[in-house]
Amino acid sequence: MTARSASAAVKVSVDPMTAFAAFTDEIDSWWVRGPINFFDAGRAVAMRIERGLDGRVLEVYDDARGDVLELGRITVWEPGVQLTYRSLVDDTEVDVRFDAVVGGTQVRVTQTLLPGGERVFFFWANVLRWLVPWCAQRDGAHPARREIARLSIALYYEDPARAARWLARVFQLGSWSGIPAEGEDSDWIELHHGNVAVLLFSLDGPQPETAPITHMPWAYVDDLDAHFEHAKAAGATIVSEIQQHGYRAYTTEDLERHRWTFAQARPTMT
Repeated sequence: MTARSASAAVKVSVDPMTAFAAFTDEIDSWWVRGPINFFDAGRAVAMRIERGLDGRVLEVYDDARGDVLELGRITVWEPGVQLTYRSLVDDTEVDVRFDAVVGGTQVRVTQTLLPGGERVFFFWANVLRWLVPWCAQRDGAHPARREIARLSIALYYEDPARAARWLARVFQLGSWSGIPAEGEDSDWIELHHGNVAVLLFSLDGPQPETAPITHMPWAYVDDLDAHFEHAKAAGATIVSEIQQHGYRAYTTEDLERHRWTFAQARPTMT
């Protein structure tokens, strides 16, 4: 049975009006440009929320040509209090509340599956926490937009959440998206060393015949289709052809059966 709703809340160190402005007007500045943080990561250059009732929530591909993906339409616009939009990429409504608390504002996002709906993408639990460091530096220099480097590493563990906590505590790896607490789990855990992503996955699932996967480089290239055709023509063993998961990628093996994932670079990745 599909879950009917999901919610997430964070406390930010600014007043409700400022938190509302940061969430809406500045979404492109605090939104992390990671490998799975867009519906079409290979083309996305910006996120945008248009102001007012019937404003659009947009994933921007080419401003000059008006090439955008409309993620939703705003149905409630009350600065400092409430923002609600009807999603156009799934069958949900997203409601954002801004409540004054001691020391700042609680920002709570509730995403609800609409009656008769089937499609749902619950993602705000990971996304919302990106707003916290942005608001924390409100009175000083804001951090630069966070863009993942062109090479990442995927590591496979029996317990990725436990491994993430250990890597953060012992090796002092950070995370822009947060690390699951004891008793929590996640399908995708992303740690960071500088702007290099360390992606943690479970060992469960399809494995090579000879040995389990323990690590896999992820490389981002300018033209994924050309890269795929070149690798295939040159004799690489293709494990999975190009697929779309928000990011576009394929997986292959090298001469000693090490697996590599190649993904389409975003236009903003230098």
